[in-house]
Amino acid sequence: MRDELSACFTLHMKLALPVVEIINAPLSFYAWTPSDEMERDFWNIPVPVKREIVKPDILLAPLMGWDNQNFCLGYGGGYFDRTLAAFEEDRFVIGVGLSQAKLDTIFSQPHDQPLDMIITERGIESEG
Repeated sequence: MRDELSACFTLHMKLALPVVEIINAPLSFYAWTPSDEMERDFWNIPVPVKREIVKPDILLAPLMGWDNQNFCLGYGGGYFDRTLAAFEEDRFVIGVGLSQAKLDTIFSQPHDQPLDMIITERGIESEG
């Protein structure tokens, strides 16, 4: 997605990357530009060296699976659910995944947060 985000940057959109600052807590978001210097965090994930925390208006959430109610399976740990709960109503979340990952249900739990939109290689699959 780096190319897509770089294209957004050329349109003067402000971008941010999710960062785990505290284990089992909501994610933080660091401002990012394609030319920013990066370093590896404790999970070996590249993060901006510059630590300017911002609150995004739109979030992209990676999906391992998703259902008709816009609930999703992420990559484990519950980080996006905790983050979305902390954002309350002031958020718009787009899940990004593959169309083949659609499930009848993910058997959502009370802590699961539905997404506002699902986008796959086919385009917009679901809007909340």
